[in-house]
Amino acid sequence: MAAKEIYDYLSTVSADVDVTLSISCQVEIVETGYKDQVIHMSANGSPERKGFSEDAIAIFRIQYNVLSASDAGTIFDIYHDSAKANAFENSFKFNHPDGHTYVVKFSTRLPREFLPTHHGYKEIDLIVIGRIAD
Repeated sequence: MAAKEIYDYLSTVSADVDVTLSISCQVEIVETGYKDQVIHMSANGSPERKGFSEDAIAIFRIQYNVLSASDAGTIFDIYHDSAKANAFENSFKFNHPDGHTYVVKFSTRLPREFLPTHHGYKEIDLIVIGRIAD
């Protein structure tokens, strides 16, 4: 565990559905963190900053380059099933390799690849809604 993680800057929330994406990632997860803030230039040219929330916002970009048909189907099902994520609509749980569980939503379409020996998803973006308390 790192000294500080995005987990430390998120609120505890409940997922919309009781579904967990727990398939281990095979490649690095790219974690983009930011705050809900804007900068406006005032009439005199000085910047004015406005923050809308104390919580961090994060996006996890995950890759699954080599999956069995079963694991690829599990991700496909979570995305498409209207009782689960239903594409971008519902939040669900994601087991991150950092040992924490986050509440996330899909924020990209689902680009499944079919290769002769396996399936894959090169890039899936999950927007982080919050965390599950450890």
